[in-house]
Amino acid sequence: MPKKKTFVLTKKLQHVAFIMDGNGRWANLRGLPRHLGHREAMNRIMEIFETCREFNIYCMSFYAFSTENWNRPQDEIDHLMDYLEEWFAKEIDYLDSVGARLQISGDIARLRDSTRNACIAAYERTKNNNAIVVNVCLNYGGRDDIVRACRAIAQEAKEGKVDIDAIDEPYFGEHLYTHGLPDVDLMIRTSGEQRLSNYLLWQNAYAEFVFTPVKWPDFKRKAFIDCLEEFQNRNRRYGGLKNE
Repeated sequence: MPKKKTFVLTKKLQHVAFIMDGNGRWANLRGLPRHLGHREAMNRIMEIFETCREFNIYCMSFYAFSTENWNRPQDEIDHLMDYLEEWFAKEIDYLDSVGARLQISGDIARLRDSTRNACIAAYERTKNNNAIVVNVCLNYGGRDDIVRACRAIAQEAKEGKVDIDAIDEPYFGEHLYTHGLPDVDLMIRTSGEQRLSNYLLWQNAYAEFVFTPVKWPDFKRKAFIDCLEEFQNRNRRYGGLKNE
């Protein structure tokens, strides 16, 4: 039997972002309540985390809950928050032990107390780690992120803390939730949908997009590597003519 070819990532990839779509449809196809699709979805995160470590990908972002997701039924929201808290409790020891930093992007003030406290505790415990970053986008919206940054910069200008001519892209980026993180190189959305859904609009400016039909609960190492292979075959020119 011929030896299975091993994928080697040779193209620079620092930050991969995921829209974890298809959880409810995955559950419906199996005759299960939608919330069990979200529970299964949480089981994929650590497999993806380990694959990122394997390929030396520094940062991964997960779209866990958007500003628009408050329109969902309250019981589904409650289950989502339950599963997030369970995930933090189950994985924080290991993540800390391998030098992972948990970063939260989004307005967590609106979250229920237990979920907000779990986020804060995970961040505080791992804030000095820098081997790899897990950025959880929670109550996050790309437009809200940009408007929030504009308000902060406007206040600084009003108070005379910054000259308007000094406001450039790096300065603006430091006021986003993702400050300190590299821009997204690869954005993956599962379940076949082909839109950004208000996700990391600024940070995805020059990302390569891969839309896979695989539903997130089935998005395991092999499916992720398929996306990495597609990324590796892309010609990233950043508006120029020369390859990356």
